[in-house]
Amino acid sequence: MLVKMTAENINDYSQPNEGFVVFGRILPKYENSQWQYTEELLAEPYIKHYDDEELDISYVNDPDKAVYLYYEGQACIGRIKLSTNWNGFALLEDIAVAKDGRQKGIGTLLMNKAIAWAKQQKLLGLMLETQDINVAACRFYAKNGFQIGGVDTMLYTKFFANEMAVFWYYKF
Repeated sequence: MLVKMTAENINDYSQPNEGFVVFGRILPKYENSQWQYTEELLAEPYIKHYDDEELDISYVNDPDKAVYLYYEGQACIGRIKLSTNWNGFALLEDIAVAKDGRQKGIGTLLMNKAIAWAKQQKLLGLMLETQDINVAACRFYAKNGFQIGGVDTMLYTKFFANEMAVFWYYKF
């Protein structure tokens, strides 16, 4: 069941926040006015986990923001967090599916909801940022029609010196 987040279920937001396996990185390359990438696999994969985020109530009340939660029974196993961005795109701030819910179409269902929300807001499309080391996410975005719009090699310097930020766009 996919529902819009409310004040009543806001505490469910962090439930699907589980780690993911880093098994490689993408190597973006800009050539002939187009981004492409190859993949490099790691000899020793590892788990990466992000801290839970404290979500403010504005995502419930602000018409320029939205969070959708996916439930399996009583458990929230998926989420997607969106806002309008200054450049006319919907900023996909976060998408997460709990480990047991991955590879079951939940991410695609959440992405389709984000696309519908962005169209309802009359935006140009969706944009997001992820790290080059999140190969599974990069594959997911590419499979869902996103294309790389840019790369930032300095964004994570303070925290993760060996990671690049990859910006993905889906234009309507």
